[in-house]
Amino acid sequence: MLGLSFCGFLCFGFVLVLIGSNQADLARDLELDLARTGMLASAFAVGLVVGVVGAGPLFDRFARRPLLIALTLLVAVALLAFGPTTDFPRALLLIALVGVGAGGYDTVLNAWTIERFGERSAKPLTILHSAVAVGAILCPLLVAAIATRWHWTRSFQWIGVAHLALAASALAVHFPKPPATAPVFDTAATPVLSLAMLPFAVIGFAYVGIEISLTVFAVPYAIDGLSLDATRGQIAISSLWFGLLVGRLAPAALRGRLEGGVLLAAGLLSCVALLAGTALGSERIAIFFACVGFAIGPVYPVVIALAGQRFPHSRGTAAGLAGGAGALGAFAVPWLTGVIGDRIGIQLAVGSLALWSLVIALGSEAVRRSKTRILAIE
Repeated sequence: MLGLSFCGFLCFGFVLVLIGSNQADLARDLELDLARTGMLASAFAVGLVVGVVGAGPLFDRFARRPLLIALTLLVAVALLAFGPTTDFPRALLLIALVGVGAGGYDTVLNAWTIERFGERSAKPLTILHSAVAVGAILCPLLVAAIATRWHWTRSFQWIGVAHLALAASALAVHFPKPPATAPVFDTAATPVLSLAMLPFAVIGFAYVGIEISLTVFAVPYAIDGLSLDATRGQIAISSLWFGLLVGRLAPAALRGRLEGGVLLAAGLLSCVALLAGTALGSERIAIFFACVGFAIGPVYPVVIALAGQRFPHSRGTAAGLAGGAGALGAFAVPWLTGVIGDRIGIQLAVGSLALWSLVIALGSEAVRRSKTRILAIE
């Protein structure tokens, strides 16, 4: 199951950066400005909200194998439907369906890991989520290689084939039955639908908003903000995710205990990196994006692990709500960033993401002061 989870997160990484990696070709063929590019990212995010949140209660109550297979097949079919004749409305619909499936299987894999490892789930989650970063690093390179020989939609189709293989692999993996779960609203334990969930949701919202915005607007930032070519923007996407990879593996290499303080440090460091990088306006965009990625790298897997432990009787629902808030951030923040970019310039738009880093810091302070038990990562 761990091998399947790693492959699933790897595929998820490809999907996350697929729009950003193809942004230049999408903008040319579909006649997109920055705001309409943001709409594509927002359509993906809407699908993520549905998939991430909806899969949580299903994971807690029903058989996991059919759920995972159905979700991966949905992604495969939607990606394979892309072709040279795809127009903007159809692309919006297909991207939303990809988001539903990808968000759903992301929640299934997250919740399974939390259920399997309990209080020690932070370390395996950070390691497994490193596969997301690996996929996101490789995707722009794959897209660039495909563009030299074939139409850009071929990259969508190839990643769809990878999801077909993922669905087939799930047939050979044993899935444990759902345990008895506490009610969502009325339970002796802290109900998952309560204010206790808010700090986790806030952090998820801000983190994914930053991550997706930088991925989607890396190419426009390189071209319009720094007068570089599209290839430098694609390399910046890979650099961002390389930084995320290192930032996620670093806490996993530590021994001892991990708490909300690491989230506070990540928020503050990413704020400094974003402000410094955009203020300097250096052509070394790859270094800039890698620094931001390293700063925020630990945030998502750690907050998901903390949320799942905070609500042990509804791990799937808790992971889904935290991830769903992140998907909402992926909807709202890129759209807002695109609007800012169209009105006052892409450089200031990217710099504005520093405000969302401060939101991570504030939310993590609330988590740190809550009664959430500290996670051991030994």
